[in-house]
Amino acid sequence: MCVEVYKAVIKMNPKTKKNSQRIVMNRKTGRPFLLQSEEYTQYEKDCRYFLKIPDKPIDYPINIKYTFYRKNNIRCDLSNLIACCDDVLVKYGILVDDNFHIIVGHDGSRVKIDKENPRTEIIIYKEGEDT
Repeated sequence: MCVEVYKAVIKMNPKTKKNSQRIVMNRKTGRPFLLQSEEYTQYEKDCRYFLKIPDKPIDYPINIKYTFYRKNNIRCDLSNLIACCDDVLVKYGILVDDNFHIIVGHDGSRVKIDKENPRTEIIIYKEGEDT
């Protein structure tokens, strides 16, 4: 049996990291490297407003169900949206890490369209002994 341990709604149009990158040059080495776009960086900062930060990050096996409501029907990869949100949850101390020992699944995650109310609904379940 899985028990719900965390719930949040990010009330912004979901974004991905991979579609929001820019190439910049390292001034010291002259070599190019990838950096997140300013738009994505701002999105990541704004996510903090919608998250409840726990006293202690989750450090046990969980399943995360994301429901992404996008404002348009432009194609995107579910896996990229998931990876972005996993990183946000680690960045703000909700999860200790996003490795497979902590996140054992993303069961039930999906993308839907809601032009009037784009958002990401997050539900985290503690994995039970029998699952």
